[in-house]
Amino acid sequence: MGLNLDQKKAVVADISAQVAGAQAIVVAEYRGLEVGDITSLRAKARKEGVYLRVLKNTLARRAVAGTPFEGLAGHLAGPLIYGISTDPVGAAKVLNEFAKSNDKLVIKAGAMANYVMDANGVKALATMPSRDELLAMLLGTMQAPVVKFVRTLNEVPSKFVRALAAVRDQKEAA
Repeated sequence: MGLNLDQKKAVVADISAQVAGAQAIVVAEYRGLEVGDITSLRAKARKEGVYLRVLKNTLARRAVAGTPFEGLAGHLAGPLIYGISTDPVGAAKVLNEFAKSNDKLVIKAGAMANYVMDANGVKALATMPSRDELLAMLLGTMQAPVVKFVRTLNEVPSKFVRALAAVRDQKEAA
């Protein structure tokens, strides 16, 4: 049974709210996937903070109209599953990892604000580190000089203590 007009408006409003806070949208064709596979994909997406939904393409076109993701409307054909995430890499990683293990899920396109990607662009985006990983790398880089400086400062008293221990051992031996 189809949706009535009020239900369609509610779906478009819900998707529009998700798109408003999104950094990236990835679209994949799920033709031939079994229910259990889609359920496991949804569970993984939920765990990674990715909003995953199967939509009618006309409703999705209405939801992205007037947003920075409007260019994606030309790629919306066929049975599609939409991955929407606030992390620019999150949706691409989840769908790309699942597509590697299940050949029936085919990534069609993706979009970041005012930039539409083909399937290869989405796969390249999926290989990039996530925001948290990049922040960890930055923190490690910023912390390295301070750690080296502290080790250098600590080495002076350590050398002094080792020299005293060597003198003590020498006097005990004599």
